[in-house]
Amino acid sequence: MIIGEIRRYLRDNNAIRVSRSLRDMAYKALQAKEKLINLNSKEPTMEEIAKELGVTAQEVIFALDAIQDPISLFEPVFHDDNDAIYVMDQVSDEKNSDVSWLENISLAEAMKRLNEREKHIIDLRFFEGKTQIEVASEIGISQAQVSRLEKSALKNMKKYFA
Repeated sequence: MIIGEIRRYLRDNNAIRVSRSLRDMAYKALQAKEKLINLNSKEPTMEEIAKELGVTAQEVIFALDAIQDPISLFEPVFHDDNDAIYVMDQVSDEKNSDVSWLENISLAEAMKRLNEREKHIIDLRFFEGKTQIEVASEIGISQAQVSRLEKSALKNMKKYFA
């Protein structure tokens, strides 16, 4: 009964909620890992643990990942005399790269070079995803005019990028 209460406390006061079945799978995987280490005197692979449990390696990986405690992005991974390397320094961010920032700045500067009508057409076409026909009906001009204005605006913007 005491062990049950301790488990309930740990389960209910955890930062991240993980299903009981996933947690049980993780603990079985850890037990299987210990068993295989004692048997073979070497670290078993995920496939070996999965085979021992009769499940897929992916299920074992998910289960073991689920019971890992979360760590802070500011957790030091390596510490040299003065400088520390944090988890955050090891995580890449492809969405907000330097190239992306420069492209956004260049695009904003190129858009400033357009007149109001061209800006509006480029905005509707490329940022709102509207067709030339939809843009034409919204502005009150023909699709051919939208096409010509769009072409001219893109040509002007390319000059700025080049």
